[in-house]
Amino acid sequence: MARLTRYSKFEGELDQLESSELMQMIQEALLGQGMNDPYDPDPNARPSMDDLFDAILEALAERNMIPEDQLLEAMQAEDVRETSLGQQIQRLMDKLQQDGFIRKEFDDQGAGGAGEPGDATFQLTDKSIDFLGYKSLRDLMGGLGRSSAGAHDTREYASGVEMTGELKNYEFGDTLNLDTTATLGNILHKGFDQMEEGDLVIRQAEYNSSAATVVLLDCSHSMILYGEDRFTPAKQVALALAHLIRTQYPGDTLKFVLFHDSAEEVPVSKLAQAQIGPYHTNTAGGLRLAQQLLKRENKDMKQIVMITDGKPSALTLPDGRIYKNAYGLDPYVLGATLREVANCRRSGIQVNTFMLARDPELVGFVKRVSEMTRGKAYFTTPHNIGQYVLMDFVTNKTKMVN
Repeated sequence: MARLTRYSKFEGELDQLESSELMQMIQEALLGQGMNDPYDPDPNARPSMDDLFDAILEALAERNMIPEDQLLEAMQAEDVRETSLGQQIQRLMDKLQQDGFIRKEFDDQGAGGAGEPGDATFQLTDKSIDFLGYKSLRDLMGGLGRSSAGAHDTREYASGVEMTGELKNYEFGDTLNLDTTATLGNILHKGFDQMEEGDLVIRQAEYNSSAATVVLLDCSHSMILYGEDRFTPAKQVALALAHLIRTQYPGDTLKFVLFHDSAEEVPVSKLAQAQIGPYHTNTAGGLRLAQQLLKRENKDMKQIVMITDGKPSALTLPDGRIYKNAYGLDPYVLGATLREVANCRRSGIQVNTFMLARDPELVGFVKRVSEMTRGKAYFTTPHNIGQYVLMDFVTNKTKMVN
């Protein structure tokens, strides 16, 4: 239960809050790891309706939005839920469900609506995921400006849609983006009856390639240790990237892979509530799964965006067992990881790494990965990783020549 603190009087009715305002107030709690024990994280933990109640209560208190009379009543009550404040918070929770931001769920024993409120969990809906992605994108890109829609520039030119390139004589197969002035200039002096294919002049358009991206998110134990939650900012960046691609780069594809002791793909609908754990860092497994996903994509550009704070410390053996060594860079683990990096290079997949730590061993490892795949390495913090990832994606400084 969130601890109540006395704040100044708020003039207003909590029932007047819009669901979108409430979602904005509790977005960090929805994405965060507050319900998980940092010393023994449960990757299968799911937020309960009690967690949602506490998140709303804490958000209202932090913003001095609880009327003084309701606050005094709640502070003196044995159970906040039985007070007028608790009832208003429950109505706000109901509004979130009615407006399609959350979906209440019960376990097998509570199916059909039975059970206490605290026994129920909730899932974020597609509407909620889209809202959180939009909010994260707007917050992270704040003053960075807006990118042009749906375009990764390359050095190549081809006849296309946006007529921004140079003039050239038409060749068989070109799209007829005719430059009327130049074409008429070639024809008028000899007459239309003498027009030949070579008289047609087209204006080249900048060729925009589509990209397939897999985001590798480290969810090993270290991402919430040492008093710092690194996983929540990483999820915010991933959701912002998903919203950016969906709205401005509709020809692109984006998939997400969580890696820890092993690795698995996670849909964007489940990403926001993903949890830390298990403990180790199977970078090789993550890279292998990312390659499998990218091989299915018929795109000009293929890239892996890896967000991590730890050295490779686990490996999936041929028989399926997990080999682990958390002490130093194990040569066996490192060798297998670099073999997967080499496979990425042979497949034309670029690996861009965003490292949330600066251990000398890690710096050397990340630089080696970047050199092998002609990717980029960024050493960031949870506070600025969003700007690094999104600006790297938008500007796409490494151009691809097809």
